[in-house]
Amino acid sequence: MEVFKIIYTVLGGLGIFFYGMKSMSEALQSVAGEMIKSIINTLTKNRVSALLVGIVVTMLVQSSSVTTVMVVGFVNAGLMQLNQAIGVVFGANIGTTITGWIISIKVGKYGLLFIGLGIFPMLFGKTNKWRQIGRIFFGIGMIFFGLKLMSDAFKPLRTMPEFLDAISYFSGQHYGSYIASIIVGCLLTIIIQSSSAMLGITMALAMSGVIQFHTAAALVLGENIGTTITAMLASVGGNIEAKRTARAHAFFNLLGVLVIFSIFPYYVEFIDWVIPGDPSFVNEKGEYSKIAVHIASGHTIFNVTAALIFLPFVRTLASFITRITPDKGVKEQYHLVMLGDPSSIIPATALSQARTEANKMKDIVDREFALTESLLKGEVPKDKQAETIAKIQHYENVCDNIQKEITVFVLKLLESPLSTKESEDAHSLTKVADELESISDYLANLANYSKRIPLEVLLDEEAGADFFNLFTKVKKYYDEVGHTFVEMMDVDLETTWSTSEELRKEANIIRSRHLERVGEGRYEPMTALTYSDLIVSLRKIRSHTQNFAEGHYRATLPS
Repeated sequence: MEVFKIIYTVLGGLGIFFYGMKSMSEALQSVAGEMIKSIINTLTKNRVSALLVGIVVTMLVQSSSVTTVMVVGFVNAGLMQLNQAIGVVFGANIGTTITGWIISIKVGKYGLLFIGLGIFPMLFGKTNKWRQIGRIFFGIGMIFFGLKLMSDAFKPLRTMPEFLDAISYFSGQHYGSYIASIIVGCLLTIIIQSSSAMLGITMALAMSGVIQFHTAAALVLGENIGTTITAMLASVGGNIEAKRTARAHAFFNLLGVLVIFSIFPYYVEFIDWVIPGDPSFVNEKGEYSKIAVHIASGHTIFNVTAALIFLPFVRTLASFITRITPDKGVKEQYHLVMLGDPSSIIPATALSQARTEANKMKDIVDREFALTESLLKGEVPKDKQAETIAKIQHYENVCDNIQKEITVFVLKLLESPLSTKESEDAHSLTKVADELESISDYLANLANYSKRIPLEVLLDEEAGADFFNLFTKVKKYYDEVGHTFVEMMDVDLETTWSTSEELRKEANIIRSRHLERVGEGRYEPMTALTYSDLIVSLRKIRSHTQNFAEGHYRATLPS
């Protein structure tokens, strides 16, 4: 019966710990979303700045797995190069050690206090910011309370002969027990899918006196290997650069563990020497109160040392990973890939990724515009016209696919808790993608109309002058709106609307003017329909460009 009680108490405590970590991480992401976005936007190819970005972002979201999955997603979307990604991963390994310091606090003393501090703003806060701050405190309290439950549940194991016999091999101070502990730490982290949770369990076991410090230190090394499985899973289905990033993360952690493993007894002695207090000290309550700080220190020392040692060799590591992960001669096209559930990605970074895809979509529409203009102006040789029309149609198909991917991705993201500003940005992106896809459709229509009647017959003299005058104005209107979107500039809606209305009126006048020319017998009656369709397509492009501007306007509104 005692064993059953230990099991359900540990599972309950672990569940509370998990819920606390999830609540705290989601709330931190919501509160710090804009800060995370601005930090990421400052990324450069400088390996030191990439390292600092990894540290800061991971400290803000309290999860190295979230950061590494985010990095894999950015590399997959072409937002980040492999060298940058490796630097961010190094930083993420350092940033995640803050979790160990948080949970090394005397958990039993503060758990319920933080829950009490957090529950009222979480439930009754008038603004989303205050509710999320309440969730942060509530989450921290749940973490501490869950660890307290686990620590208390493990205490009877100290006097249970069967359990002590089972783990006696892991308690030995020899390399066989060290490697066994590392393997167990790695496997359990892979199963639980959270190095923070495994670190919490390790600390709970150590504070209860069930395992000694050297065993805990070896388990932590194994946890550093096991945590890389999250990024490996995230890279499945991604492009070659995403796979390389995930493998670089795994290789870096594995190599770091091998280095420390080779000098493990000295590593443990060094931590004992650096950190005051005896890890085997037992207070009046029977708790090993000093050991948690030693474990947190060992976790930090390992990751900081590994990052500093390997940081000068980022390019070498990137070259090695590239060699062992060849692209097999296939040229890959970057596109948005659903790396698992978008709700597991930091909303701010997920929106940045989707926005970059929208920028790429806009670039494709730009190319489609230029090709269509060349075709209509007769600048494409006759023997190349069919090929050009096919290429324009290909661009239109690509825009269709990207629009669907952005919409599905953002709609799934909207199922997550978002701030008001993030929700506006999400709706703005779906609107922009939809309007760009519509503009692409009408450009393809313009190209296809050239198959009906020879353009030199349809667009000669006055009819051609009217059409190309309108085409140039519509294209300029589109370019101006597109520029404000790419550069994230404020939109002057009054000017946008007035320009759109002027173009609409001009399009109607041009249509009427051509009908008069047909009535006068200057053009064949059959040209009236095609010419009208050409003008209507330009008018529709004008209309969707106005909608494009309005969609972007939502994202520029202050939060």
